Amino acid sequence: MSTAATNPTDTATEAPGRPSRRLGTTDLALVASFAALISALAYVGAIPVGGAGVPITLQTLGVMLAGCLLGPVRGFLAVALYLAMGAAGLPVFAEHSSGLGTFTQPSAGYLLSFPVAALVGGLMMKYVAGERGKTRALVVFVCSLAGSVLVIHPAGIVGLMVTLDLSLAEAFKIDVIYWVGDLLKTTVVALIAAEVHRAFPRLLRTRG
Repeated sequence: MSTAATNPTDTATEAPGRPSRRLGTTDLALVASFAALISALAYVGAIPVGGAGVPITLQTLGVMLAGCLLGPVRGFLAVALYLAMGAAGLPVFAEHSSGLGTFTQPSAGYLLSFPVAALVGGLMMKYVAGERGKTRALVVFVCSLAGSVLVIHPAGIVGLMVTLDLSLAEAFKIDVIYWVGDLLKTTVVALIAAEVHRAFPRLLRTRG
């Protein structure tokens, strides 16, 4: 009587209680849904500011919601999908713009930073905020603000300098215009994300 050797990889792929590393149907649906949400928010409140050609929109609200709600992996993928849609020609960027040419405009630095900002916000939520902090608006505010302060604004300033041939000081003066709005949007992200995590405590835990 022979006993067949058991290959560890042939057993259950996942240990009990341990999240799968693969994206399931629900994960893909969430990624697609948040990409669509960011697209919709790009149209809302697209207010031209100054002469830099970078309007105020609610894009960053959707970007940081994706990171703070979905976590680093799914948040990054949702925002990357949004950018891919726009690059492919779908008019999902601010003021109904689209195409690869958008990434040569003054807003290029901001746009290209979005996936990384969602990643940073998601990492902060998952590994810094933790199970307790994710339901506290103040903690979520700090996590979301980190993505904005550390990623979006520095990248936006660099983009302005490159596309408009500005000095650091000149680009910074333009970027400062967007800070008040971003603080308000970060507050909204914090309030929404904390409530969602309170209602769905496994949302961040089940997938990165």
